[in-house]
Amino acid sequence: MNKSMPRELTRQQYLDLYYYMRLNRSVEETMVKLFRQNKIVGGLYSSLGQEAISVGTCYALEKRDWIAPMIRNIGALLVKGVPPRDIFMQHMAKYDSPTKGRDGTSHFGDLDNLHIVSPISMLGDLIPVMTGVAIGGRYLGQKIVAMTWIGDGGSSTGVFHEGLNFAATQKAPFVLILENNLWAYSTPVRLQVPLENLADRAKAYGIDSYIVDGNNVVAVYNTAREAVERARAGKGPILIEAKTFRRLGHAQHDPAEYVPKEMRAHWEARDPIALYEKFLAEERLLDAAVKKEIDERLEILLASEREFAENSPMPPAAFAEGGVYCTGDDCHKIQASWERPIAELTPPKSSVKAVWNVPGFGTGKASGGADAAMHFGETRAVIEKPPHNGRPRKTAAKPATKSAPKKPKAAVAGASRKARR
Repeated sequence: MNKSMPRELTRQQYLDLYYYMRLNRSVEETMVKLFRQNKIVGGLYSSLGQEAISVGTCYALEKRDWIAPMIRNIGALLVKGVPPRDIFMQHMAKYDSPTKGRDGTSHFGDLDNLHIVSPISMLGDLIPVMTGVAIGGRYLGQKIVAMTWIGDGGSSTGVFHEGLNFAATQKAPFVLILENNLWAYSTPVRLQVPLENLADRAKAYGIDSYIVDGNNVVAVYNTAREAVERARAGKGPILIEAKTFRRLGHAQHDPAEYVPKEMRAHWEARDPIALYEKFLAEERLLDAAVKKEIDERLEILLASEREFAENSPMPPAAFAEGGVYCTGDDCHKIQASWERPIAELTPPKSSVKAVWNVPGFGTGKASGGADAAMHFGETRAVIEKPPHNGRPRKTAAKPATKSAPKKPKAAVAGASRKARR
């Protein structure tokens, strides 16, 4: 932890970052116990060693902003306000879960209150989706920022590049967090990409990027806050590469024996929570009494949330046929929330003539010999005719009439066939 980093946060904000990282890890440790008791019906994916990224980036957002987390971003859900019981019940497929037991993993969101878009299993697909959310918010005058996360492996998908290019061309208020944890399942990043820094991929789309130590929560927060402020100010999308390490396997079924022991030991010594605890103690922001208070708070909260989740019923069998498709208002209502005058976006203020003069595209010659700008659109261009009584006359250009094609001479036709061979 960099001690020279300016203390721009309040004491409570520093402790909030600590609390949410601890809560992130404790929630996952509780789910590991539930998984081993066969109470979790789906896959379980750990963010051990990556908590600083989810917590630090999401903490930089405002309540009005939107997120779309992935499987290792439970910390972002917690910062946004999702209670641990919802995360437990979701993985246990309980009736009181956000999806009413229809999903056993992390595929849930909250569009109405917390502004969370559900994860999409196809890696990279959330990038164009959240770009659309960002553009929609700007259109409605909401001044929001959209954020999502992607791994080093996911940055090699086609939609990663298509989505980032789309965000760049639209100057969307969008922040993409690229978690480089060095492994895409069992493939090391050095065998995926011939780059030292994945942030360099932003150069292809003309957008700015940052590289940050993903195990330093304060550095992550400060970097994300600057990126969010720039995006909100209309500076376009930002890519942040957070360098870290996935300390467990891809999921609970993966022992990750392919990871060199020396590599694992190096990163275990750089545990983000341990590093942050040391920083807080050195800055006199955390002492034994405060730490004990947080420990007890977490213990009481998780015991209560786990008990609620375990006592929640399983969904009835007949319930499986519902909710497969969104059928309208009985599913959920989505209505535009305008925060700007609609008149700004409707005629006559929004109307433009369907004729454009394109600078640099070239010019043509009018019948009078003068230059005429190239014309586009269905409206006929106005061109000048020779002066009449000393005054120029204007008339609409007539479309050129097609003349019957002349029959080519045999010699010319032969030459043409020869050239195409």
